[in-house]
Amino acid sequence: MALERLQKILARAGVSSRRHAEQLLLAGRVRVNGKVVTELGTRADPFEDKIEVDGRRAIAEAPVYVIMHKPRAVVSTASDPEGRTTVTDLVSGIQARLYPVGRLDFQTSGALLLTNDGEFAAALLHPSRKVTKRYLVKLEGEITEPVVQRWRSGVVLDDGAKTLPAEVRVVRVEDGRSWLEVDLHEGRNQQIRRMGTATGFEVLRLTRLEFAGISIDGLRPGGWRLLTPDELRKMRDQYGVPRRVRPAIVDENDLPGRSASRRDTAHRGGMSTPRSRPSPDRTARSPRRDQDSPRDFDRKAPPRDDRPRDDRPRGKKPPTRRDQESPRDFDRKAPPRDDRPRDDRPRGKKPPTRRDQDSPRDFDRKAPPRDDRPRGKKPPHGEDKPPRKPSDHAKKGARRPVPKSR
Repeated sequence: MALERLQKILARAGVSSRRHAEQLLLAGRVRVNGKVVTELGTRADPFEDKIEVDGRRAIAEAPVYVIMHKPRAVVSTASDPEGRTTVTDLVSGIQARLYPVGRLDFQTSGALLLTNDGEFAAALLHPSRKVTKRYLVKLEGEITEPVVQRWRSGVVLDDGAKTLPAEVRVVRVEDGRSWLEVDLHEGRNQQIRRMGTATGFEVLRLTRLEFAGISIDGLRPGGWRLLTPDELRKMRDQYGVPRRVRPAIVDENDLPGRSASRRDTAHRGGMSTPRSRPSPDRTARSPRRDQDSPRDFDRKAPPRDDRPRDDRPRGKKPPTRRDQESPRDFDRKAPPRDDRPRDDRPRGKKPPTRRDQDSPRDFDRKAPPRDDRPRGKKPPHGEDKPPRKPSDHAKKGARRPVPKSR
């Protein structure tokens, strides 16, 4: 592979920007194959040479492509010396060093691409590509057709430069305001606001709807998402970048930043030392389960035994809810347990049970006395019974009536 400058290699690995990488080189914090390099413009092979920064190996990051709906009052930079909110502050869960592709004004909202692919960003910003940028413009005053034609053919700005022809569509005109939809193919500084000033109309509101065919439909201000493989392939066919859709990160499940092994880190890119991934707010676990609810005050778990397993008493467990007495247990007690060894217990004798105890209904229902005489001395069966009393019908000597035959 062709050699590349160390500044570019470090920037691709997400260590720092190219300008800051020069300071790292001059400070002697970069090593190539174990040797300190301080000369600017030194080239190396990112795949064959071992490049280290402060003792940690720099590995190229996997490319990341993000579309954001930039809100107003947010700076389109990676860092701001005044401490204002930047677009990179709104992207959580990605540890790759992202930076915006182009810029939007402080009071302008809309579509903004962020990436860590320098070649991708440079290609989309080059004037020769003529990348389409669609805006929704709100003007003060009712615009006329001659002014719309000036916007379409090109407007001479305050510096004397003339803009390229633009596609302009009038959305509506009412209550002294005008709404236009403008497609530009160049990226001059504050171009639409300067076009409105040159034609006598003040721009009240400006929103970028699309950039390079990627729209912000479904995204609220401050929201973002990763580009899909189909969107990346469409951009590659139209603008030539990115050159490879794979192994570009196109799924949120493939986001870098989680704790990973060296093999996984080398695949995804970044410094070889794994870095912990901050949990995004949208995937953070709700803390409601950790709070006590009113029903939990009467249902507490037994205290946990944190002693080692070998030090815990064997055969004894902490009391549970079943072992605790309830009001219904006061009248239903089990007999006392006989803890004596089995050989020492009396044989044939069992503790009395409820069946052996007399109940009120048993006082009037007693069994006849038992005859304990030997079998040979007992009278024959039936002799010891009293004689049967004759019935009234037998006393009169009457015969039983014979049923008549049919």
